[in-house]
Amino acid sequence: MFVRYIVTLIAVAGLAFAITRSFDSRRPAPMALPVADPASPPFESYVAGSGIVEASSRNIAVGTPVPGVVTSVEVEPGQSVRKGDPLFRLDARELTAELAISNAKVLAAEADLQRLRDLPRPEDVAPLVAKVAEAQAALDDAQSRLSMWESVNDPRAVARDELDRRRYAVSLAKAQVQAAEANLTAIKAGAWAPDLAIAQVAVDSAKAEVERVRTELDRLVVRSPVDGEVLQVNVRAGEFAVAGAAATPQVMVGAVDVLHIRVDVDENDAWRVKANAPARTFLRGNTSLSTPVTFVRFEPFVVPKRSLTGDSTERVDTRVLQVIYAFDRSALPVYVGQLMDVYIEADPLEKTSATPAPEPVANPSAGARGGAS
Repeated sequence: MFVRYIVTLIAVAGLAFAITRSFDSRRPAPMALPVADPASPPFESYVAGSGIVEASSRNIAVGTPVPGVVTSVEVEPGQSVRKGDPLFRLDARELTAELAISNAKVLAAEADLQRLRDLPRPEDVAPLVAKVAEAQAALDDAQSRLSMWESVNDPRAVARDELDRRRYAVSLAKAQVQAAEANLTAIKAGAWAPDLAIAQVAVDSAKAEVERVRTELDRLVVRSPVDGEVLQVNVRAGEFAVAGAAATPQVMVGAVDVLHIRVDVDENDAWRVKANAPARTFLRGNTSLSTPVTFVRFEPFVVPKRSLTGDSTERVDTRVLQVIYAFDRSALPVYVGQLMDVYIEADPLEKTSATPAPEPVANPSAGARGGAS
């Protein structure tokens, strides 16, 4: 009997506990307190938007024009760089060897051109001068023999054929003298002009090849495109750098002496934002830190909203007009990529009238376009 009472009490206690827990679970959870108080709008009528800090040159994701293995990284995050300073280098051993070959080809082409310019060589002229003298001596001998035969008074003492042979010998000797003199003149004239032109083209072509290889070598040194600061370094020595756009930039740089804020303005409020309207930005987490900002430009293409604030009332299916403002870096302790609150002064919204709108009048020409509404 006592055991039955104990079981009944336990069942009643369990039921009471379950009912109590059910009521407790229905109570709304206490609202979480904000980490910091939101900024108070500095204008009576305004348009608010969240903005992300970026470099005045935009955040430049520096990549490599050619793929390759990184041999050294020359910079660190936060380092100041000048335009043209090396950021990192790729393996250049293959092109270095190719450059040595190209330089050797230039030397060979220049040597061949100089050889043509130095013509004639003295050692080539002397043998041809001797050939001319030899041919002239042979001509003199042939003419002497012919004169001797022609001086005979008695025609019966001289054979007709022999006299003709002596005359032919003189003609042959004269031709040999002319040939020897022509060869000597050609040698003394030096290289032929078209040969010199071809040799010069060969030199120019070899030098152009050297410049091409040097350009390829210079492309293996990735340099800063602007004066600014290194914002990110995501590449290490020994890693393979891929050419083209990457999800994670290998090195990010930007000009940060003047910072920009890219403010997202809801498309429903875009019409209220005017160029050069006063605006002020507040630092999240410490609303006492704020500074006025200067209008730079509108980005005229409205884009889908990507930068989310986390507000429970925030719409994520909207499009935004991006407005760029600028402020001096020394005005606030902020970093590139940081979210900030921006208030832009705008004309007050006109109150909507409660008078119902008149009914639309049917357009007589609507039927031609597919029916009246």
